Amino acid sequence: MENRKIIEVTNLVKNYGEFTAVKGISFDVYEGEIFGLLGPNGAGKSTTLEIIETLREKSGGTVNVGGYDLDKNPNEIKKIIGVQLQSSGYYPGLTLVELIEMFGGLYNQPVEPLKLLAMFNLEDKAKAKYKELSGGQKQRFSIATTLINKPRIIFLDEPTTGLDPQARRSLWDLILEVRAQGTTVVITTHYMDEAEFLCDRCAIVDAGEIIALDSPDGLIDKLVSQGFERKKEVKKANLEDVFIHMTGKELRED
Repeated sequence: MENRKIIEVTNLVKNYGEFTAVKGISFDVYEGEIFGLLGPNGAGKSTTLEIIETLREKSGGTVNVGGYDLDKNPNEIKKIIGVQLQSSGYYPGLTLVELIEMFGGLYNQPVEPLKLLAMFNLEDKAKAKYKELSGGQKQRFSIATTLINKPRIIFLDEPTTGLDPQARRSLWDLILEVRAQGTTVVITTHYMDEAEFLCDRCAIVDAGEIIALDSPDGLIDKLVSQGFERKKEVKKANLEDVFIHMTGKELRED
């Protein structure tokens, strides 16, 4: 992978009154990688993401996205990123095609709604309203909408929370497909197996600081080299693998 930096975060600070949510963190994201921000609730992951996405003011430090300085060119940054909206951002009475056309209009971008929906296995829902979708379909649609403005980077904030194993694995495959088309992906997740499967590199954030940053393999190898051993023998599969193998990988949706 070419090591061209597409995001550079240096000494980022975010204060809320007396409380410092983000304590001077620094990291880079390389073009074409899937980069994970991992950490418990309240660690500062989402705040960091929202600052990079131009949605939240920072208190200090510098952020550069795609060669644009956040302080000088926030509007240029907005043009090259795709952000997963929370479900409240969708008009419940519009069909999926109408929503995609509306977002295309907002971004001033030509869109092919059916082609985009097909990529996310949603073509049969083209005339359905957002509120009629299952949880997995809503998540797939929300990722589809991040691609409408043909961004160089997309941000996914806990994209598989609440999904069943089939829907979760299906979304993993989609995220890999999006990256295969040349889009850089920044993801936050609570699921460590998800980070291990998807991420080229990840930063572990705790109490507003980055406490480790490496590839998943690198982080695991470092722990093992310190003498760590799991109490239980590690098997070649886990219970989720059994479940997927026995019930099939295809999505089943109401």
